[in-house]
Amino acid sequence: MTAIIGHDTPGQRSGRPGAPAVPPPPRPRRKLNIAGGVGHIILAIWALMIIVPLIWVFLASFKNTTEIFSAPWTLPEHLRWENWGRAWTKANVGRYVLNSAFVVAVATAGTMLLSAMAAYVLARYKFVGNRLIYFLFVAGIAFPPFLAVVPLFFQVKQISSLAVIGPYFGLNSYGGLIVVYIAYSLPFTIFFLTAFFRSLPNSVAEAATIDGASHTRLFFSVMLPMAKPGLISLTIFNLIGQWGQYLLPLLLMAGAKDKWVLTQGIQDISTAAGYEADWSGLFAALTISILPMIVMYIIFQRQIQAGLTAGAVK
Repeated sequence: MTAIIGHDTPGQRSGRPGAPAVPPPPRPRRKLNIAGGVGHIILAIWALMIIVPLIWVFLASFKNTTEIFSAPWTLPEHLRWENWGRAWTKANVGRYVLNSAFVVAVATAGTMLLSAMAAYVLARYKFVGNRLIYFLFVAGIAFPPFLAVVPLFFQVKQISSLAVIGPYFGLNSYGGLIVVYIAYSLPFTIFFLTAFFRSLPNSVAEAATIDGASHTRLFFSVMLPMAKPGLISLTIFNLIGQWGQYLLPLLLMAGAKDKWVLTQGIQDISTAAGYEADWSGLFAALTISILPMIVMYIIFQRQIQAGLTAGAVK
């Protein structure tokens, strides 16, 4: 009686009378992923290398020059917002921010419109020279801007001599800088958008065509909204890239200080800070230039990640 109450019989343990006992399944052993651990360590180090200098610049923007050099790794004694005000007004950072915002907004809009139209045709239509045109665009990714600065300068200078479009698209003009921004952003954007448009389902396009949609309406009303995740991601990447562009504005806008963009203004402030010892104003200007892109990335990080993965698998 005690054995029956205190212990389960083999049949009771297996669930069937008289059946042999079933041993529990072995626990799966965890595999030691050395490569994954090393990868996480490298990513953590890389993140620290990016985040620590940004935090240091942000804190230095609230210090005075003495604190910056005597106690660079300590918190500021108090928040000196006058550094930001001095950078915005005296150093003309406000003007440079507005110039950059105008140029980047127009250039990014033009880049996305032209890239989307070109990528859609290259991805969805078959014609003679399709692959050649695509590879010519892709080849543009391999040529960084500094390789073409000399011919680019003389090309834009020749446009400046034209009476009709020279004042608007030549040297020291917003239009010339915007056109060059668009030209350098097209290869990267077309390369990724072409792959994204190829991943979109053909059934939706066929249904719209049967309903009588023209090629233009099919693109703007059907395919373009379906490509929204990829468009948002590439828009953010182009905004960040064009916002931080320095070589092209230096080449094309050197003679018009009132039209300088933010990177040119920061360089001028950096030069002046060495003579005036206004390092706190310099770091305040740097913080003002960095914050818009950080805020934009934080707001749209979900859309960026969704856009990068949405076109990866058809």
